[in-house]
Order: sequence, then structure tokens, then C-alpha cells
Amino acid sequence: MTTPGWEEAVDVLRLAQWMDTQQLECGPILEAVQLTGGTQNILLRFRRGTREFVLRRSPLHARPEVCATIAREARVLAALAGTAVPHPTLFAACLNEQVLGAPFYLMAPVEGFNASASALPALHAGNADIQLRMGFSMVDALLRLGEIDPQAVGLGDFGKPQGFLARQVARWSSQLESYQVHVGWPGPASLPGVAEVAQWLQAHRPEPSRTGILHGDFHLANVMFSPDSAEVAAVIDWELATTGDPLLDLGWLVATWPDASGQGAGTIHVTPWQGFATAAELVTYYRERSPRDLSAFDWYVVLARFKLGILLEGSHARSCAGKSPEALGRQHHASAIRLFNQAQELMAQLA
Repeated sequence: MTTPGWEEAVDVLRLAQWMDTQQLECGPILEAVQLTGGTQNILLRFRRGTREFVLRRSPLHARPEVCATIAREARVLAALAGTAVPHPTLFAACLNEQVLGAPFYLMAPVEGFNASASALPALHAGNADIQLRMGFSMVDALLRLGEIDPQAVGLGDFGKPQGFLARQVARWSSQLESYQVHVGWPGPASLPGVAEVAQWLQAHRPEPSRTGILHGDFHLANVMFSPDSAEVAAVIDWELATTGDPLLDLGWLVATWPDASGQGAGTIHVTPWQGFATAAELVTYYRERSPRDLSAFDWYVVLARFKLGILLEGSHARSCAGKSPEALGRQHHASAIRLFNQAQELMAQLA
């Protein structure tokens, strides 16, 4: 059922006129349905002519930097065309805000399911071998992404890979401090060990691995699995993509990977979970298939927990000020605390 309100964000007559200029089918836009997901961006699936499309644009009245992420995401999807990385096929992108009021792009629908959105389908729920392969399939997607030379696909000027690792602690510490604007938030002291983790990361920073493309938010809720196999049908939500050290994506996968109960960081949850690989098995699988040096990989896991914990705490800060649901803020705060505790436990093991 279509969620009320998308019509204000997507003028279908103007969209059809623009699609005419791109030679993307012809005729009226039919069967428009707003898709749901873990993002505030608007996703609209519709049919025109003989083909189905998914439109993605920023929400109404979004800040300029939010709108800019749509253009960045479209550029990455265009660069991935023809590669072995599973991703949604990009049809066309429009950066002219006069058309719909914000940048947008059109992509092909992904036929698949999100393992974190609801219980696994019967095929996947009843087969431990399929569940095991699902995790390894995600690692395969990371391996294929890490093999791409950004220069070769037109992303040589995308992001700032020089000094990428060296900037991380300051960048995310500044993000945490910025939450002080939210009245009612108790401040950075509400997260245990922030300063200690930051100091450890600065003191133990490794030499970066070969520059590559990062997804930036690689976890179970940002992949679609094939409905009839264990393979990843597409990695989605590329709005945080950049160029830098791809090992941080693997660290992010480990930091968000569910525990024995199927509960991962934030709102990630998979049922049933018993057949899935452990995080250690994912890392071993990656190590055996990649030329990258993983001798300092634990550092990337600590960094991922540091960064993700700070991002989740932003949800808590906004909820304290009444700008987001209180229950979600509490859940994200608890997850942030857990991530910082895990970071410190790993640091202690490495001492």
C-alpha cells in the first residue's frame, strides 16, 4: 500500500517528461508504491511501459548535504556498472533540482529480501548450509569491491583517500561533540571509554592498505539476498561510499555482525540465526582470499565500533531533545555502550 505523502515529493508528470528525455520507456507512470526501509530517503517503485523502476531521492526539505549524498550514490552505482560487485542497476540520474525539487536517480528493482527486516524466508530459514553461505556471500561482495581500482572506474577524485585513517578519530570525536546542541543529552560522558578508545586508536594506527572503494555502512541490513539462493542479490544504500582503506568495511561488518542470539548492532536482528558463520569465520574467509595484510585488522574493528557507537549515540541525543522516538534512542544508546565496551575488551586482549 502506498504511504501517503510521496506525491508531494514526486511529481509523476514532471518525472515522465524527464524520462522522455532519457528515452526511458514511454507512457504514464503506473502502480507507484512507496517502499519502506531503514532510510529516510524516498524510494518509489513504479512501472512505465514494459519496465519497472525504483526512484530514490532525498526527503522533502532535506539539508543540502543530504541531497548531495544522492548524487554521490548515483555516481558510485554508475562506476560499478560492469563490475562483479552485486549492486542495483542504475538507469539514469538527475542532478537538476528543477525537475523534482531535489537530485534523484532511477534504478532497477532488486528482487530479493533483507535478512534483517523480517524472519528469513522458508528456504533460508530451514537450511543451515544456506545460512552459512549468506555470510560468506557478503564477504565475497566486499572482496570484489576491494579489487576495484577507483581510478579505473572514474572515481579517482571521489573522496580523500590520502590520510583517510589518520583523520578518522578527530572526525568522529568532532561528530560526538556536535551532539551538545541537543538539549537534554547528558554529553560524551554517557559513553564509557570514549577518550580511552580514541587515544588507543591514535597510538596504534597501522599503515593503510591499498586504496579502494568503501561502501561505508556495510552490514546485514544493507544487502538484499536472492530469494532462491544464499547469494547477495545487491548491496544497497551507497550514500556513505567513499575512497580510502577497504578494510574498514570488513571491520564494520564484524562490528555489526549479530551475536549468538541473532542481535547485531543498532536494530539489526536475524531470525533464525543458528546456521550463520561467526565473525571470526568471516575474517578468515576474507584473509584466505585477499592479498591485503590483515595483521592489524583488530585495529579496524576497534575503529568501526568507535565510529558506529558515536553515530548511534546521535540517535540517542536527538531523542533526548524530542527530535526522534525515545524508545529507538534508548535502543541505540544501549548498542553504543555495548560497542564501546567491546572495543575496550578487544584493546585489553591486544595489550
